[in-house]
Amino acid sequence: MKSIAIAVVVLALGAGSAFASSCPMHMKKIDEAMTSSKVSAAQMAEAKKLRAEGDAHHKAGKHAESMAALMKAEGILGVK
Repeated sequence: MKSIAIAVVVLALGAGSAFASSCPMHMKKIDEAMTSSKVSAAQMAEAKKLRAEGDAHHKAGKHAESMAALMKAEGILGVK
């Protein structure tokens, strides 16, 4: 039973670090898409807001929240 609990903790920590390392990659994709995207000014403003939220969450260690915001921004900009 003890080993199962340890395995769960290890997996949870591993998932958190995976999110943490992918946040900057997604921010870079968003930054690149912002230079060439043909979205409306309102959509661009929303994407910039979400990108900033993602960055703030990342810096605060809230990587699931960061990824949620970044994925929304990518959706607006059409990042694949």
